[in-house]
Amino acid sequence: MIGNLKPLEILLIIAVIVLLFGAKKLPEMARSLGKSARILKSEAKAMKSESAAEDAARPADPAPQQAAPRTIKAAPGDVTSSRPVGEPNHTAQG
Repeated sequence: MIGNLKPLEILLIIAVIVLLFGAKKLPEMARSLGKSARILKSEAKAMKSESAAEDAARPADPAPQQAAPRTIKAAPGDVTSSRPVGEPNHTAQG
C-alpha cells in the first residue's frame, strides 16, 4: 500500500502533517521517535543476550517434567462438573 504512493501524494501527506503539528513541533517529535527507537533496539538486544545466556546455563538434557493433569472445563460458576480428565464423575445422577 505504501509502495503505491505517488510523489504528489507523499508531499500532500507531509503538508498535512506540518499543518497539523506545526513546523516547531516536528523536530521535537522526530527526536523523541528516534530516542524511542534506540531504547527499543537496546532493550531487544538485552533480551536477546539474556535469553542466550539462559540457554547456555541450562543443562543439555533436562529431566522431563510431568505435566499438570488436564481438566474438563465447566460453565462459569458450575464447580460441580469440573473434574480432572481420566477420573470418573462421582456426582449423583438422578
